[in-house]
Amino acid sequence: MARPFKQQRDSVRTPPKPAPEVLDADGVATPQPTQRLHKLLALAGLGSRRDMEELIANGRVTINGQPAQVGAGVTQHDLVRVDGRPLKLSFEAELPQVLIYHKPEGEIVSQDDPEGRATVFDKLPRIKQGKWIAIGRLDINTSGLLIFTNSGDLANRFMHPRYEVEREYAVRVFGELTEDQMAMLTQGIELEDGPASFDRIIAQGGEGANHWYQVIIREGRNREVRRLFEAFQLPVSRLMRVRFGPVNLPPRVKRGSMLKLEQKQVVELLEWAGLPIPNAPLKQLNQREKDKATTVFVPKVRKQRGSILNREPRDPNESGSSSRSGTKESATRKPISKKPVNRRIRQSTDLAAPALQKKSDRNRGRG
Repeated sequence: MARPFKQQRDSVRTPPKPAPEVLDADGVATPQPTQRLHKLLALAGLGSRRDMEELIANGRVTINGQPAQVGAGVTQHDLVRVDGRPLKLSFEAELPQVLIYHKPEGEIVSQDDPEGRATVFDKLPRIKQGKWIAIGRLDINTSGLLIFTNSGDLANRFMHPRYEVEREYAVRVFGELTEDQMAMLTQGIELEDGPASFDRIIAQGGEGANHWYQVIIREGRNREVRRLFEAFQLPVSRLMRVRFGPVNLPPRVKRGSMLKLEQKQVVELLEWAGLPIPNAPLKQLNQREKDKATTVFVPKVRKQRGSILNREPRDPNESGSSSRSGTKESATRKPISKKPVNRRIRQSTDLAAPALQKKSDRNRGRG
């Protein structure tokens, strides 16, 4: 019997279900807690908060069928659509993710480079919630510890000048400092953009004309460590960051390798930063997931995902089949020419000779 044709559903969208009313002790309905729409869209990984504000201003986001306004608040019962497509938003705060990367020389810490040079963001794994934020910057000739997280509050706690988080570097210079010069570097010298100094500087020895020094500084101005040594005519031949605040560069994380911090380590970072810890319990990992979480890996270069602002808005009136067939790619696509294949006809000589039947096989199954 032939199966009947599947009837197409009506394209009319069903309205969202109204939010259930929550009554207090006096029987008065309490308002539902709301969160900023652009914040939730950024946490969903669509882009930065500023990009989401521009997306809302362009009229590409709707709340319960109505165009959204910049600064609007939504509840978990509202239906949010981006370019006509429903979007599931997460209202509960989750534990942020933190990555440790041993940056080699030759990579820049930037997402957009007009010169097309290799960036550290090309190697970062994909993330579902939010986007990766680089904590601190290292110039192209500097290697060492680089921290990534998807928490803007945690990144701000590391980088804002008012917190004065320590940064520790291993520096190799061509030459040697005197005791007076080391004292001057701790007291402070004048640079082009103001006075600067090291909190501590310790000589680590060296061979020949090269000498190593361990320095600690609480600022992150552009090329500040190099400029402090160059003030005494001592060029820096190698600069490596080994610590940023409470995070040290593990010895097992070699150059170009990456390590993801465990959940307990992330909780300790949040406690150090004085940030609230999500109420959700920690995810229980099996042994395989635990081994994978503590394993150092070498990231692979992947293609970066384009911004949603660069995509053309989707017309909700067009059906899926017409939109696919009406694209320029389908119109300009050339048919694939198949090369003729010379098929060989199997001969009787290709068949293997029948094997002799064993005596045990003839008697199998008989009583």
